[in-house]
Amino acid sequence: MSVDWVGYGYAALVASGGVMGYVKAGSVPSLAAGLLFGSMAGFGAYQISNDPNNVWVSLGTSSALAAVMGKRFYGSRKFMPAGLMAGASLLMVGKLGLALLQKPQES
Repeated sequence: MSVDWVGYGYAALVASGGVMGYVKAGSVPSLAAGLLFGSMAGFGAYQISNDPNNVWVSLGTSSALAAVMGKRFYGSRKFMPAGLMAGASLLMVGKLGLALLQKPQES
């Protein structure tokens, strides 16, 4: 059983992004979304740490963030914060997709 350090790091990045959005701009929606998605990503990392085939919560969370932040980045063309989060989320989707392809699924 190995710990999903990348997943926990991603969760910390998402949660800290929400906190920074609140500190810098006073954005309560950024705080709420950052903490919600960060905790979901952390839970997903916990699930992967216990069962490497259980990637669905992490995959759903990172896919949703990649879509939302990718749309925001496309509209604003600003790297911070939308581009950073879209890029990190796409990397997580790729990591989780590779994990699904490499591990044999058990029924």
